[in-house]
Amino acid sequence: MRHTDFGLDDHPLRTALASEMHVRKLPAMTAPTRMMQVVLLCDKGDVALERRKLADLFVFDEGEASDGASFLIGERGGLRIVWERHTEFSSYMFIRPGAFDDPFDPATFAAIPDRWFAGLPGKVVRATQFAFCDGTIAERAAGFFSAEDLVVCDVADGAGRIWSDFRIHDDGFGRLLLADKGLTGAEASLVVQRVQELGNYRNMALLGLPMAQRLTPQVSGFEARLAALSSAIAAGESSDENLLRDLSVLSAELAGVVAETRYRMSASRAYSQISHDRLAGLRVGRVQGYQTLADFTDRRLLPAVRTCISFSARLEDLSQRLAWTSSLMRTRVDTALSRQNRDLLASMDRRTDLQLRLQQTVEGLSVVAISYYLVGLVGYASKGWALGEAGHDALMAAAVPLALALTWLGMKRIRRKFAHA
Repeated sequence: MRHTDFGLDDHPLRTALASEMHVRKLPAMTAPTRMMQVVLLCDKGDVALERRKLADLFVFDEGEASDGASFLIGERGGLRIVWERHTEFSSYMFIRPGAFDDPFDPATFAAIPDRWFAGLPGKVVRATQFAFCDGTIAERAAGFFSAEDLVVCDVADGAGRIWSDFRIHDDGFGRLLLADKGLTGAEASLVVQRVQELGNYRNMALLGLPMAQRLTPQVSGFEARLAALSSAIAAGESSDENLLRDLSVLSAELAGVVAETRYRMSASRAYSQISHDRLAGLRVGRVQGYQTLADFTDRRLLPAVRTCISFSARLEDLSQRLAWTSSLMRTRVDTALSRQNRDLLASMDRRTDLQLRLQQTVEGLSVVAISYYLVGLVGYASKGWALGEAGHDALMAAAVPLALALTWLGMKRIRRKFAHA
């Protein structure tokens, strides 16, 4: 760890954090330049395969092409590539400077071997041809797009103008055209990057919409089932066991939907926010008679994201209501169990009282029985004495109360001893 002149150690991430602020930007460019970008939705574990595939075709700086790199700039015969790996997608941007007549001629990127993309992991979520041109091409820009869907607007406070219809054309690519009206090299690269990122993040944000639309009927069914269960609990129409079972099944099904959609819905919100940040950074200006990037983005992205937000809110509300209903049901069951326990304890008290009375009765009989045997022992002992019949009877009679008293006191002492213990 390097020591500074202040005698302090650098944080282990200092260099990485400083480098992070300088990566993920396109190289400076000037008009005319052709670009093609392909965005692939893929798993995180495919990064090494992507880097190997790139290294087979392009040359990268040895210091940048490390195993952990997520942003690379390479070159092959005048064709440059900018590869960027995000959390769940990768973007491949091919850049070829130089004049052109047709801004969307696929032959411009003939250096890329046929079926080269077939060996890459993932599925295409966006593919765009991008032309950065001067005023000559711009004069006939509208002819490359669908007139009814044409979006035209100024960017960078009027230093550039963008054309697009955001349609997928016959070659499988969308089309974007940026006319240079005073963009500098660094500013042009920043505008291109922001326009492309706006489209990429917009498409990623829209991935949540089909999932929300597909699962909305199921969530509506959950709400109807919960309402029916709540009514059944209030009316007492079903046994607690059946109600608890139905609530448990509903909770499990809802938990499955929440687990399936939580990441996608939160990702859609995050991507939407990034899209609006990129849109704000473009500083869009209106061209009379055409819709702008902001118009196009807001018209579809906002309703889609709000649908995802509403869907997530319904799931959250349904989870909360289900938790309340389950808590109410548990309270009802606990109350019934408490009532049963109270009745059981009362029954046990009655049985204990009965047993105590029976024990006291038995103890009384025991006193009599023990006293009887004691008097009998006295009688047997007195036969050896010369008391005569009358004296013997008198001794037996006198021994009766004494035996009763001694037995009763003995039993009382034993009870006190056990009670104290």
